[in-house]
Amino acid sequence: MNTLKVIENWIIENSTVLDLGCGDGAMLERLKIKKSIRGYGVEIDKKNINLCLEKGLEVLEQNIDDGLLNFKDQSFDTVIVSETIQVLRNPKETLKEVTRIGKQSIIVIPNFGYWRSRLTVFLKGKMPITESLPQEWYETPNIHLCTISDFESLCLDLNILIKEKKVLNSRGDVNKMYSFWANLLGSWVIYKLSR
Repeated sequence: MNTLKVIENWIIENSTVLDLGCGDGAMLERLKIKKSIRGYGVEIDKKNINLCLEKGLEVLEQNIDDGLLNFKDQSFDTVIVSETIQVLRNPKETLKEVTRIGKQSIIVIPNFGYWRSRLTVFLKGKMPITESLPQEWYETPNIHLCTISDFESLCLDLNILIKEKKVLNSRGDVNKMYSFWANLLGSWVIYKLSR
């Protein structure tokens, strides 16, 4: 099972979906086909915006860091933020906004607490390069790395309910054992959140 499959399973048929940091629109395109969603993307990269438009997707050019006040409360059934929250200047404010505008939110983050990351820092004294964090520190777009424990503490502080989570290994496989030792064994984590 991979990230797209987990997200697809959490999306309700014929629902409205906003994908923040939608990239080339691959997820929106798949959800339109598999779940008949009414999907919208928000993207800042012009090349990705053009790729979305070529696929016939509705996409808004907007910097998420500038806020999401142009969206009304509970205006989408689901808001997806996949591999994006850690590249934003203010992930806390974005998380508040995401849970305001979506009836449910799906967040995908790399786990900096993953054992390979810890081992690299401990033994080599260097920033790790893993499947979920594949770039050198000076090339990475990631500016707010966190662990699973960090993210869950933030959700608790913001009174955000974690309805479900799936912990994935470096190959994208979900395993119940990873949930028990999530912060150590999970390379990625996918959350379903609500207020």
